[in-house]
Amino acid sequence: MFVKLLRVLVLLNIFGLIVCSCTSEEVTLTSLLEEMTGRENLTYFPARLYTHNQFSSYNRASVSPDKEGWFANYDMSHFLRVEENEGRREFVMFDAAGPGAVVRWWMTFYKAQNGTLRVYIDNESIPVLAGKPVDLLRGHTIANPPLAVAVQEGAPLGDEGRDYDHNFYVPLPFSKRCKITYECDSLVMLYENEGIPVPQGYWWPDVFYNIGYRKYSEDIKVESVSKQSLENARQLLDDAGEFLSDNIPVSSEEKIFEKIVLPGDSLVIKFEDGENAINRLIVELDAVNKPQALRSTVIAASFDGNRSVWVPVGEFFGAGYSQNTHRTWMNRVDDKGKMESFWVMPFRESCQLAFINYGKESVSLRGSAGLTTYRWKDGSMYFGASWHEYYHINSRDDKGSPFDLNFIDIHGKGLYAGDQVTLFNNTYQWWGEGDEKIFVDGESFPSSFGTGSEDYYGYSFGRQEPFSHPFISQPVGTGNMSWGPVVNMRLRSLDAIPFNKRIVSDIELWHWASVRLNYALTTFYYVMPPFRVNINPDAESVKHPVVLSKIDFTLGEKLPTTQP
Repeated sequence: MFVKLLRVLVLLNIFGLIVCSCTSEEVTLTSLLEEMTGRENLTYFPARLYTHNQFSSYNRASVSPDKEGWFANYDMSHFLRVEENEGRREFVMFDAAGPGAVVRWWMTFYKAQNGTLRVYIDNESIPVLAGKPVDLLRGHTIANPPLAVAVQEGAPLGDEGRDYDHNFYVPLPFSKRCKITYECDSLVMLYENEGIPVPQGYWWPDVFYNIGYRKYSEDIKVESVSKQSLENARQLLDDAGEFLSDNIPVSSEEKIFEKIVLPGDSLVIKFEDGENAINRLIVELDAVNKPQALRSTVIAASFDGNRSVWVPVGEFFGAGYSQNTHRTWMNRVDDKGKMESFWVMPFRESCQLAFINYGKESVSLRGSAGLTTYRWKDGSMYFGASWHEYYHINSRDDKGSPFDLNFIDIHGKGLYAGDQVTLFNNTYQWWGEGDEKIFVDGESFPSSFGTGSEDYYGYSFGRQEPFSHPFISQPVGTGNMSWGPVVNMRLRSLDAIPFNKRIVSDIELWHWASVRLNYALTTFYYVMPPFRVNINPDAESVKHPVVLSKIDFTLGEKLPTTQP
């Protein structure tokens, strides 16, 4: 028992819950793991300044919103260039000058998964990492799950040669430069005149990738990763993965609540103790029509008078409106319906949480709000969460084209910390070809431009199987290739996106079919006042009947549609 307690205390110290050391001058593999595993770190604007950027295989025909090709598909097998290294043909996927750090890597293939990945650091000719994607990115060569994992852990090669996805969260810091290549002899150039409807100069078979990284300011010192440092950090990586999977925060104070909330009424919880933070919220909800109550009951919060949270309860806890079980770093729902949130929500003087029943039936609420001490600094930020739904939206515009949907547009200074899509697909065809496009501080071209909605959320090829990992979750995927609901969530830690003036987060609605569907978007962020958000509370929207079946969708046809 003493040994187990000692190990817990060591982990707490390593991962910044006793003393956070992520403000040390030098960025290292260890410091990045400390930062990754400290939920409170998201509440402070980064002291070690960086921008977040992404290399991906998006179709290079996408150049500008006002030019043809902005919604081009075939977001695979596009590389920066092809190099010859010691007789090897290597496709360059990533090439960035330092100081920086690779912080999130997703990849999948169609019949081209047996090549060799190489990671070159600081212009060295010998790679720090070299091996097959399945070995490097899915465990257990560098790290074990969940830091190196597939959505369906241990799954074999998929149907028709489709490889399961690879999610890799081991940070790879570099001082001068990082280059990532893929050598694959099966890749050949195809042309339109060969009868295949693909862009000119397209490589086949398919290679999809999204690699996110931090670009630090030039005055930041970074210790480059090496083979030896990765080997030395193996136990630390295992501990970090365990911590991300199992850690539940401890509160120093707890307020218990229980109430039958009538239609139009609310349950209000107030904290007025000053300079604290909510670090755990537990809610159990019961109602005659529970799916509807999960949508029509809204959690609203203000911190020091700044209202920044307005989200349906089911969305806030990541389940959508069908009470699906899942487990992530920031929220979870068990098979008995207990919902938990671990977002750290700081305030200097006071905080008010309200659960508002916009529905037609009474709702039973019980649970607790946990409080922890918090040190307010110049870089401290308030937690925010916004939600809106496009109800019975048409999947094509009046010209028959896909189009961009907006998660959020924030004017101010803060950190983009995650988002979620909850939708009902009204056909058997795939809804999620759309790419994320995230513009930071007035960029003309997004620094994050993706390759498909499911790629952004960590899976591939429209798979329906539920999954949960610390930073990605699909509690339900029925509607990926059928009539039904879908919930996709992505949470950010090292890949959180700082913005100084403004952030605009969009995702394409790119559906295979011209059809109506319901498409709701939730965004999680931290922000400093003054700030302005374009998503406002919409009580009428949460009153819409939720859809669990095709019949439900048809019954809602009389309600007005929502188009962007």
